[in-house]
Amino acid sequence: MSVEAICSTLTKLERMHKSLLELANKKTEIITAGDIEALDKMLKDEQAHVAAIDKLEQQRQKQVTEYLGAKGFASTDKMTVADVIEAAEQQSEKEALSAVRNRLMQIINDLKKQNDLNQKLVFQSLQFVNLTLGALQPQTEQMNYSGSEVRGTNTMAKKSYFDSQA
Repeated sequence: MSVEAICSTLTKLERMHKSLLELANKKTEIITAGDIEALDKMLKDEQAHVAAIDKLEQQRQKQVTEYLGAKGFASTDKMTVADVIEAAEQQSEKEALSAVRNRLMQIINDLKKQNDLNQKLVFQSLQFVNLTLGALQPQTEQMNYSGSEVRGTNTMAKKSYFDSQA
């Protein structure tokens, strides 16, 4: 396994994350517009991106493990690109890996910020919907289903409309 193959996979991951970030930015606009149908379509697109990113991430992990294994490093669960950078022999390989890794990490941080914003916007929308529903629904103390008074709310004695002593 070569450093170029790892760099290539990282570059593909970078492109996919950049595309996912663009979707997250569009999602913010959709959420603020309140377009549920467009949001549903957006979520399907995001799921496809996440599935592709997951495949690339598995490929990256395999490449990193193979590369470090070939260099004589003991296999662990968390073999990272940072480990490959340390193990790389040529300075040009280290610089190339570092550059791609840094760009990818920046995009992932931007994506996290955008997703946090979207989550807050969705939460606020749900709060607004719940508030609106609460205002539109009558309170149980005010309802009179059977034509009789709600128990415990009337302190006056009941009077009949027909006075039998007349």
